[in-house]
Formats: sequence, C-alpha cells, structure tokens
Amino acid sequence: MAESLTAAPVENFSAPMTGDQTFELAGRPAKYTVLYFYPKDNTPGCTTESIAFREAYPEIQALGADIYGISRDSLRSHENFKGKLGLPFELISDPEEKVCNQFAVMKMKNMYGKQVRGIERSTFIIDAQGRLVKEWRGVKVNDHVAEVLEFLKSQP
Repeated sequence: MAESLTAAPVENFSAPMTGDQTFELAGRPAKYTVLYFYPKDNTPGCTTESIAFREAYPEIQALGADIYGISRDSLRSHENFKGKLGLPFELISDPEEKVCNQFAVMKMKNMYGKQVRGIERSTFIIDAQGRLVKEWRGVKVNDHVAEVLEFLKSQP
C-alpha cells in the first residue's frame, strides 16, 4: 500500500453532503480532517470500511479529527447508506467527480474481467492549515482504520 507524508497544501473545495449540508475544506474546526474515498454505497467492501470508521469514530474524534466518506453516489443514496449503517459522520456526494479528480482517485479497474473506471479506495488526512499530511492509496479494507488511528495517535 502506497503511503506518503507530503504536507502539501490542498486546494479548498466544497461539495454537497448528507444532513442537508455543504462540506467546505477551508476553515474546518477539527485538528485533522479524514477523507475516505470509496467506490459505492451498499457494496461489501465499502460497507465494511464504513462500519470500521463508525466503530472508531469516538476515538478518532477524541484525537481531534473529523471523518467524511466520499463517493460518486447521490445524496439520496448516501442518506440511505448512512441511515442503514448508523454512521455518526456525514457522507460527501461527488457525482461529477470534481473532488475525486482533485485527489486523483479515479482509476481504471478490473471488475469481473471488464475494464471499468471507478474510485480507487483511498484515505487522506488534512491538517487544520489545509495541508495534506498523510495519504493511503489502493487501500485494503482490513486493518486500514487501525492504520489511520495509529497515524493520528502519532501526531503531536
């Protein structure tokens, strides 16, 4: 799994999210913003990953971080997914792939022997100054949330 520590500035963006809200990166009050990009609501890997973030949510918040999931699904799909899993955090809808393209997570993937374009499961941590401080690309669901927690715990 590729990871890097870049501390590169992230361009501000805004996008619609669940709870009738708009996500805006600039001015987030949290010490860290955790953005996890996932392929699709209600699929096995995405459900498992979202549940893992849900279970770790209190600990992640205690470390000064907020979590947001992002996919190309509609707000309606996100609201249903969030409600079904009891997610305590919001989901960002990016059907036009603006945020996905900003973070370069759109990739060609093999599904059932066919090439399809989709989101490469990835997680990014952005600090309160809007700098990317950690990224994971090509994430495998198992133990990923533990890696995110470990990184957050290692921060001063």
